[in-house]
Amino acid sequence: MNRQKARTLSDWLAWIETLHPRTIELGLERVHAVLDAMGLRRPAFAAITITGTNGKGSTTVMCETILRHAGYRVGAYTSPHLIVYNERIRIDGRNVSDDDLCAAFERIEAARGTVPLTYFEFGTIAAFDLFQAAKIDIAVLEVGMGGRLDAVNAIDSDVSIVTAVDIDHTAWLGHTREAIGHEKAGILRAGRPAICGDPNPPAIIAAEAARIGSKLLQYNQDFFVERSGTEWTWRCGERLRAGLPYPSLRGDYQLFNAACALTALDRLVDRFPVTQADVREGLISGVIPGRFQVLPGRPVRVLDVAHNAQAARSLAATLKQQRIEGRTLGVIGMLKDKDIVSVIGPLAGVVDRWYPATLHTPRGATAVQLIESLVAAGVPVSAPGYEDVHQAYAAAQRDATEADRLVVFGSFHTVGDILAGLGKA
Repeated sequence: MNRQKARTLSDWLAWIETLHPRTIELGLERVHAVLDAMGLRRPAFAAITITGTNGKGSTTVMCETILRHAGYRVGAYTSPHLIVYNERIRIDGRNVSDDDLCAAFERIEAARGTVPLTYFEFGTIAAFDLFQAAKIDIAVLEVGMGGRLDAVNAIDSDVSIVTAVDIDHTAWLGHTREAIGHEKAGILRAGRPAICGDPNPPAIIAAEAARIGSKLLQYNQDFFVERSGTEWTWRCGERLRAGLPYPSLRGDYQLFNAACALTALDRLVDRFPVTQADVREGLISGVIPGRFQVLPGRPVRVLDVAHNAQAARSLAATLKQQRIEGRTLGVIGMLKDKDIVSVIGPLAGVVDRWYPATLHTPRGATAVQLIESLVAAGVPVSAPGYEDVHQAYAAAQRDATEADRLVVFGSFHTVGDILAGLGKA
């Protein structure tokens, strides 16, 4: 299909997927060339860039909602999407329309010439283009993978955030926390502030900040969190925000993400001041689907996109804090290039019965592969594999009593499929 025949968003997305021989091709040269052609290399809006193995999506939405409550025009770029592509680009809290996306894709196609762009690069440039056209004040940008060579890093941000560093995407980023930390530190900029919320960060992050002259603020060294009953306090140097509500996003780790967001916004206080009321409202209203999302009704149903070991440990800890009377039934679907055993391990003592499901995507693991990983992790498998997550979810619902809990996890695809199904119900 050529671009002249592209009319709908689905047409464009299907065509964009054919542009580059590789689904993932890290590097900034192609993106820089197209941004230069479109006059977007140095956009008029300010930017916060956020990377991390986990927590970057949650931190993005907290920055976004606080700034929006303060009255600023805010653009947010996140990935991947759960149900529809439009979720990736928000302006003033709303997903951009199909028409706006198609118009942006048309402008990119006219500008790129013979430059091959990946699916992610095309979407990232579209976000920059739409943000510029909407004359936003500030963009909050979630890195897709790594940082140094990710398309989001093609523009210079005003402040950078590294939420947490753990092992994931090893084929592209490396097999150690130091190697992965080096890739994530690539979003830092000389003379501009950077935030790191990892309680035990790889040494390379501070070393890289020192090397390029970025002012790094680290959790428990430069900014702090103090819990007090139903409230908490953020402190950075002489600056303090007390009596804050806990974020609506569930899990203790969200407090670290919130602290990163507040520290980053504090670095922008001269240009984007926010009040205590803005912070409070932003923390309360900042929600994002698929992050320990609890559906209404009984049995308790939890949706979480956890797909690496660190996220699985956090999910397990939060599940243990959520008291139930019955069993926990786990619906799992994962990508085959993930370390599946390391995700199962932290949840082995929490999940009482497993429902492994095939993911129907080129990178998806089959139910048979998941069962093999469960056995490798020492987990007895009492349920058969399921053809897809809908079958697994339906089986878990049939088996569950009102005292039980269903947990759906393992991938954005897994959670997205369930949410899409619920939306059609």
